Amino acid sequence: MQNTKISVTFAAELMNKCPQFVREGLKRGILPIGAAYKISEDSSQYTYYISPKLFKDYTGIDALEILNKEAL
Repeated sequence: MQNTKISVTFAAELMNKCPQFVREGLKRGILPIGAAYKISEDSSQYTYYISPKLFKDYTGIDALEILNKEAL
């Protein structure tokens, strides 16, 4: 089965950045690779989604291909 999820940590590693850079970029809407969603109105916690297509379009890196090769 192919892996279809890109974690914040893995995206950061591929971009040579720290995970906090990716989280903040998603929260502020300045990193066009996905989205950050607040868990609830009264929470300070977020959940993150990184689109494989948007990540590849932005970085030129096919993260899913790398993940799937590592899984073999």
